[in-house]
Amino acid sequence: MVAQTRAGNSAPKRLAFNEKIVGKGLATDALLKKLKALHTELAELDQELVDVNSLSSVRTQLVNTSILLHKDRGVKAYAACCLADILRLYAPDAPYTHTELRDIFQFFFRQLATGLRGAEASYYNEYFHLLESLSTVKSVVLVCDLPHAEELMVDIFRDFFGLVRRDLAKKIEIFIADILVALIDECQALPSEVLETIMAQFMANDAQPAYRLAVQVCNATADKLQRHVCQYFTDIIVAHSHDSDAESNFEEIRKAHELVKQLSRSCPSLLHSVIPQLEEELRVEEVQVRLIATQALGEMFSEKGGADLLKKYPTTWNVWLMRKNDKAAAVRLKLVESAKGLLVNLHDHRETVDELMRLKLLDPDEKVRAAVCKVYSQLDYETALHYVSEDQLRSIAGRGMDKKNSVRVEALNSLGKLYSTAYPEIENNDPAAIKHFSWIPNEILHISNSTQEARLAAEQVIADFVFPLPSVSSASSSKSVDVDEVAWTDRLLNTMGYLDDRGVNAVLLLSGIKGSRPSPYELYLQSCIQHNGGIIDEDENAVKQRLNNVIRHISRQFGDPQKAGEDLHAFANANENRLYKLLKTCLDTQTDLKGLVKASNEFLRRVEQSSESMLGTMTVFLRRSTLRIVNQSSIPTLVKRVQKTDSKHAQTLLTYISKHCPALYKPHISELTKAIADEKNPRLVEVGMQALAAVSRSDEALAINDKRTLERVMRYVLGSNARIAKFAARILVASKEHDDLCAEAVESIARKLSTAEPDLLVAHTAVLAQLARLAPDAFERKSDVLMTFLVKKLLMVPSPPDPDEMDSDADWVDDDDVAPSLRARILALKVCRNRCLAHASTDTALEVATPVLKMLSTLIDHGGSYSADATDDPKVKSRMRLQAAISLLHLSVVDKFATAINTNFISLAITVQDPCYNVRMEFLMKLFPLLTARKLPSRYNLIPFLTVHDPEADVKSRAVSYVTHASRNLPAAAKVDLFEIIFIRLLHLLAHHPDFSTAHENLQEMAKYIEFYLDLIASSDNVSLLYHLAMKAKTVRDGQSHTYSENLYAMSELAQELIKARAQARSWSLQSYPGKVKLPSDILRALPNPEAATKILKTVYLPEETSAWLLESSKSQKPAGASKEKRREHKDSKSPPKRKASRHRANGTTKRAKTARWNSDQSESEEEPSSDDSEQDDREETPAELSSEREDGLSGQESNEEEADEKKGERSRKPSRKAGTRAKRKITRQVKKKGSHARKS
Repeated sequence: MVAQTRAGNSAPKRLAFNEKIVGKGLATDALLKKLKALHTELAELDQELVDVNSLSSVRTQLVNTSILLHKDRGVKAYAACCLADILRLYAPDAPYTHTELRDIFQFFFRQLATGLRGAEASYYNEYFHLLESLSTVKSVVLVCDLPHAEELMVDIFRDFFGLVRRDLAKKIEIFIADILVALIDECQALPSEVLETIMAQFMANDAQPAYRLAVQVCNATADKLQRHVCQYFTDIIVAHSHDSDAESNFEEIRKAHELVKQLSRSCPSLLHSVIPQLEEELRVEEVQVRLIATQALGEMFSEKGGADLLKKYPTTWNVWLMRKNDKAAAVRLKLVESAKGLLVNLHDHRETVDELMRLKLLDPDEKVRAAVCKVYSQLDYETALHYVSEDQLRSIAGRGMDKKNSVRVEALNSLGKLYSTAYPEIENNDPAAIKHFSWIPNEILHISNSTQEARLAAEQVIADFVFPLPSVSSASSSKSVDVDEVAWTDRLLNTMGYLDDRGVNAVLLLSGIKGSRPSPYELYLQSCIQHNGGIIDEDENAVKQRLNNVIRHISRQFGDPQKAGEDLHAFANANENRLYKLLKTCLDTQTDLKGLVKASNEFLRRVEQSSESMLGTMTVFLRRSTLRIVNQSSIPTLVKRVQKTDSKHAQTLLTYISKHCPALYKPHISELTKAIADEKNPRLVEVGMQALAAVSRSDEALAINDKRTLERVMRYVLGSNARIAKFAARILVASKEHDDLCAEAVESIARKLSTAEPDLLVAHTAVLAQLARLAPDAFERKSDVLMTFLVKKLLMVPSPPDPDEMDSDADWVDDDDVAPSLRARILALKVCRNRCLAHASTDTALEVATPVLKMLSTLIDHGGSYSADATDDPKVKSRMRLQAAISLLHLSVVDKFATAINTNFISLAITVQDPCYNVRMEFLMKLFPLLTARKLPSRYNLIPFLTVHDPEADVKSRAVSYVTHASRNLPAAAKVDLFEIIFIRLLHLLAHHPDFSTAHENLQEMAKYIEFYLDLIASSDNVSLLYHLAMKAKTVRDGQSHTYSENLYAMSELAQELIKARAQARSWSLQSYPGKVKLPSDILRALPNPEAATKILKTVYLPEETSAWLLESSKSQKPAGASKEKRREHKDSKSPPKRKASRHRANGTTKRAKTARWNSDQSESEEEPSSDDSEQDDREETPAELSSEREDGLSGQESNEEEADEKKGERSRKPSRKAGTRAKRKITRQVKKKGSHARKS
């Protein structure tokens, strides 16, 4: 205590009080009165002007035990004040012995601990005076000089930290802090119990007064406490780091580090010696210690004071960062988990943190990768915008394709949450927000189209964050649900504005608009109702079988099919009618957005209440089965956007609805009728006409019969806008007076066709294509005139190249640049095709179709022309042969036409190897829907396997995707018919392939077709069947000629060797096939006698070089499945220019081409964006296994001989056998030439 000098010039003042306060018989009231008077006088005395000798009497009496141990609180309160004043007046010398002083201070703190309450408490002013005196006079430091001072200090600190919790005045907290600080400053050695008491306060709630007091004391005495604090932590770690009871000891170490974090927040100056100690902990061998230290330092660097900490301890920061390479994944995980604070608070070190996170995105441990992704989901909009680079966000998007589900989920959730927070700014056209976040939905949608596993996570994020249903507060009543339909629809359109074509396609597929009705989900609901919880009145087995089939079909699309199947069965067994009613409302296409939100919320709430375990499955079920992205509530807004802003995406959505779910238009017929009246807006008219045409065809009751509207429709039918005219024709066909109206339209077009201008000619031909299919009676009235004109004046007219055109080698043209004359010719082919389809069920079907089939086959055989020496424009030829091939596909749906087309099947099939990329891709995309719906004969499933040599990965990947998902989702029996039995047809097709020869190099190429087929189809279950079919190919002869028979035998031997090698490499058992197989009699014939069969079996048709190559390959063969193809094909890379396929076409070109495709089959598909993944179609299709399965139509062997001239005729139509080989060499030269030309440019 600092001594105070007394003023020597003033006369000392004596104490006037001279009464006895100790003695027998002294009443408490009297004593209290005397002590009060004494206190008053002592308080007024000045330390520098008092005569201390006058205090000796009261000084002695005040320490009498009768006073210190008095029962009355008031006596003790005033006595304490008097003693405090005595110490003040005697300072710096205390007038008491050590024992007396100990008793006095114990007396002081006992009074304060028991008596100091709120301001309304008794003797509050006296306790306040005592505390103030101890604080200001610092007489408390006398404690430090007493014997056993440590014990007294411990009691003082405990009492004061207990006292301060009583929510006393702020000034009292200050007095207590001053007292404790004085004690710490003056003590020679700080008792460990005192430090523990102080440290204990930091583990309490930081809003507590005791915590605030500890902070004040520590900050005021930091210099002195640093060493003690460091020793405190050292003792804890040393005491607990080498004990056998690891868990309990590490818990103590963990608590100590929690304390360090608290000190870092409030008293960082205390840690001057502790931080280096933590740095050393980062280097120790014990994983748990490194883990705790890494977490503690990470949280400290992540807080607001982290930047200052980093500046003070840069080496600790660097050592901490090195834990990113720690051998223990748990340590790396703790490092990553602290990154959120680093991004928020360490702006100057953003690049370092970004690099750390980018590196850990590739960490070998999935938990670390998931944690990195999760960090970004916790960021607010401003932080993500300003302190996270777009490249980093795109790296997060890359983890959406991670092989581990937990990583995929966290990555996609992060992207979804960030987009959701940024969407309001994107909607306001904020350039920064658009650049930084608008691409996110596109990436998520691409991921949703990749793999089954990734799609599940992506769909959830899209539903929750990209296209969420409007939220309804739980407080709102069932009758007051209110949603903003316009904002909901505009969000969809705004988001689509930043999508590429693949993203738009994915949105359309996820919308649930496409798909057969009733959907599998509606069939499930119907089956549940019929199942009735297991109480079935009739057809019990059939009802149960239907339920099992549909559950099996739906559950295959879930991440855990078994769990999904169990939950769907449990839902059916629960048999809750209210849930059935709610689900039916959700599934109904006529339910508006408000009804959907209300029913969905109640459905999920009731499911959770009844069985929480099935909530996840039913949530996914509901998401996939309902129209939650676009529904009938969207229609008015979409129409307005087309009308007012000419929105391309609104038109896309309306077109898609018209094609796949026109029932959504039912409540909006009047709006659509008004739309077609706005003749100044052709895009709006087109959308309205297409919608009305679609809804009229789907429901006769909604057909347009208003006279005024029909007059307007007739004007459109005869107008020059081809698409509007086409839809108008459909409306006429659906009207009540369709016979007269269609006949009138045909008559008018027949008169004007020959003199029509190019655009009008296109429109008239488009109308005729519709009427030929939908109103054949009206068309046939003028069919002679019309067909004569279409064939002779349109189709048969030469189309020489334009001499002024710069790029004369181009074999494709953009959709917008297709000339009207070419459009008319393509539509003329559709007229021919549709006329055949219209007569398919009549007796004259083949009579009508034969010339058409011949014409279409000729176009394919001559590369798009009607003669081999034609000099037509390559761009015209590519479009014509594509349309011819597509027309033959559609005609093949009819059995009698399919039989006739079968003689040209190989020429049709190798359209998929056309030199033009666009022809190949368009042909495949028209083929897949027909195959998926099982409308074509099984042999058409061979075509995807011919893509193995395609130079463009996306063509082959589409084929792989279709085959993989189709074969996976088919019932076992259907898979045999559609994909396995056709193996012998594949061998036959390859034997007839124009590239086939028995040269070794060529057979190696042929082997790739077989390997590709086996990669996708072969398994241990069917390998015996495939081997059996390969062997059977040497027990028959080709139906066409002996030459092709030898080709077939060579393919048979090649297939057998490849199958044996594959079975050996995969350890498959290759046993004899026990069943009987009927070989296709349309392409194969029986051998004439047993001698011929024996001779063929003994003859080896493969060259020795090929046999040696197969033997060598079998020794080194490793398992290789279709999954490799998938991994290669799904790489997220920029597509290179499209290259030519290797098949030759007469007058063809080998120039590269990559242009936008034009839908050449508009009568069936209205420029609908094609699916990126056949799996999506599989998901939406009604399960075929619910009905009888289609037979392949295999017939028995027949030995009827074919006439030699017929064989010759068939052979003459086959393309040159060496054409493909020559084309490959030419392509190679042309590609090199093209590359050289590009470099020069």
